[in-house]
Amino acid sequence: MKKLILLFLCSIAVNILQAQERIILLNEGNWQADNGKITYFEDGEVISNQWFRDVNKRKLGDTPNDIIQVNNNLIAISVNWSNIIQFISPDGKSVAETEDVPNNRKLATDGNYVYVTSYGHECGTVDGFVTFTKGYVAKIDIRTFKVVATCEVGYEPEGIALYEGHLFVANTGGYAFQEDHEYETTVSIIDAETMQLVRDVDTGQINLYGKLSQSGQYLCINSPGDYYDIPAATVIFDCEKALEGDDDCFVVLEYASTYNCTMLDGNFLAIGARFSYYTNEYTFNYVVIDPCEVIITDGAGGVEESLPGTMLDDLMALGMPYGVYVNPYTGYIYATDAGSFAAAGALVQWSPEGNFLGRHKVYINPAHFLALPPDGDDVTSIRQIADRGRLVRADGMFDLRGMRMDVAPDRGLYIHDGKKIYKQ
Repeated sequence: MKKLILLFLCSIAVNILQAQERIILLNEGNWQADNGKITYFEDGEVISNQWFRDVNKRKLGDTPNDIIQVNNNLIAISVNWSNIIQFISPDGKSVAETEDVPNNRKLATDGNYVYVTSYGHECGTVDGFVTFTKGYVAKIDIRTFKVVATCEVGYEPEGIALYEGHLFVANTGGYAFQEDHEYETTVSIIDAETMQLVRDVDTGQINLYGKLSQSGQYLCINSPGDYYDIPAATVIFDCEKALEGDDDCFVVLEYASTYNCTMLDGNFLAIGARFSYYTNEYTFNYVVIDPCEVIITDGAGGVEESLPGTMLDDLMALGMPYGVYVNPYTGYIYATDAGSFAAAGALVQWSPEGNFLGRHKVYINPAHFLALPPDGDDVTSIRQIADRGRLVRADGMFDLRGMRMDVAPDRGLYIHDGKKIYKQ
């Protein structure tokens, strides 16, 4: 009996020593300075602020712009000004680079292909060189790391999400101030298999800029306006309605969502930063958005101007919020502070309840996050659903951390037999 107890205690000790909180943070560095870096954060400690260089003995590149996990063994990073998609393994080792997508922006994946938006007007593909009047989406086969197909969308496309075999692309028209075109207001829908444009949905909101967040069928899309007379807004977009052909598939909220992410309960957490060229000042809003309620009530409900724990006070104390993220495996919450944009920034961590846990020095302009699964998790047996990398098993009833539930929650989003269910 004593031997069994000892073995049990040893097993607990091993589990405690396993890393549970594993975050990869992209630091953009300064544009055109070729000083983008990766911070690797594990269980309350910054392990390295130049992780890619430590592992590969070379630079990451200029202005990394997005990061996603493709499958168990592969991570993709868009390095915008270096014009490469960098592929690495979860231990940080460089696997391959795709150099055929200039001015690349945001990423999505189905596990077999990586889809990337580009502001550029040209792309190298397996079938030759292709040119575009506007921007486009490129489809990269991860077996060869070559572009196998493209689809032209609007000018300067940004955020991209995959839902039910379709890509949803937010167009900005962000170069309108310097090129001969207007700001865009559309979300382009593409058949991911054929890479053919299905249709454009006009949201009426200009400049749909930044990485969008996804919770099941819902997207959170930021519209920063024109920084002069058109105010910032947030578009909550219903992909299911859009695929059904319903033009009334979105709701516009009078909040900015410059930095947004998906929470474990299916809601969106958003920090809105409004900038005005009239005053040269920023104003902020901090909100939690329930996308289901927003769509059902046509925007009359579903928005709370309150955050859990001490988060609101802590965020308001930051010099310049520059990113926000919830670890989809553990629920721990993160934000970054860019400060002056020219010196080292900071990574701030909260518990899932919103209690402040620490502030950590990182690199210049820390912005984009990816959580790795906790040590010991077998992600090959977990089915990915299209809501910012949340993981759930395909049968039974589970919360969005993949933990089995015996009783359904009174309210919120959960998974039952592989189906996403909202309970009011």
